[in-house]
Amino acid sequence: MKERSLPFWRSILFVPVLNEKFVRGAPGRGADCIQLDLEDAIPPDQKQDARHALPGVSDALAGRGCEVIVRINRPLRMAIPDLEAAVRESVCAVTLPKVPSPEHVHGLVEVIEEVEREQGLESGHTKLIAMIETAEGLLRINEIAAAHPRVIGIIVGPEDLAVSMGMKPTRTSLMTPNVQAVAAAKAAGCMPLGFVGSIAGFTDLESYRSVIREARELGFMGAFAIHPNQVAILNEEFAPSPAEVEQARALVAAFEEAMAEGRGAAQFEGKMIDLPVVEQARAILEADRKVRVKASA
Repeated sequence: MKERSLPFWRSILFVPVLNEKFVRGAPGRGADCIQLDLEDAIPPDQKQDARHALPGVSDALAGRGCEVIVRINRPLRMAIPDLEAAVRESVCAVTLPKVPSPEHVHGLVEVIEEVEREQGLESGHTKLIAMIETAEGLLRINEIAAAHPRVIGIIVGPEDLAVSMGMKPTRTSLMTPNVQAVAAAKAAGCMPLGFVGSIAGFTDLESYRSVIREARELGFMGAFAIHPNQVAILNEEFAPSPAEVEQARALVAAFEEAMAEGRGAAQFEGKMIDLPVVEQARAILEADRKVRVKASA
């Protein structure tokens, strides 16, 4: 696996591109990334208006310091004009819904490369997040995650996948697809995004916090937020706690001291520690570093 250069996105806040109030308020919500939506949040008769508004909205948000991505529509006759509007300097990634295969990714990459040349952008500027929302896509999730170096994230769309699979979007039914997503993303060197459950519930924030805490334990790195109230929870739960950081720092120090003294084994808090445990601790320290960098930006 070749590690890709990945952003640090704990929280990705959905913002309908035509909702001026939401767009104005988006930079103040604290999200690591803003996702402008051209798909489900836009009625069919307003798709063209949303496309026309997108460049100005994304440029304005980027000008206020936001990292901006865009979710496009799935039908190709809509996806191509969406890409022509979305591929620009102010948009760092595009989210592809209902990805069925790596071939689908390759076809859209051809369009993206053409638009990047027209825009005078460096080749590879526009990254991709692939949404797995059909049984077909789930069967080929490993191939999709590894389809192209532009793919930096994989996420399961619970509602659409449930429809495709003829199941209810419950924790039981969604656990296996989400664990598959984590494995596929990690093997390909991209971000596993999401959590196990429906995206619809956001009023019970304590239950939501428990779901996100579980997602981090499963290996997810961040998730989409459909409501601003979810952002703070995502930022907190997808980051190590002060206690975790303190323990990780002490563990790494104990290990490094043992190695410097030529000891073949190290102990920490009464237990033997080996390299995998140390690497987990180092990952916690790196995540904490990224949190502090984000906070100071």
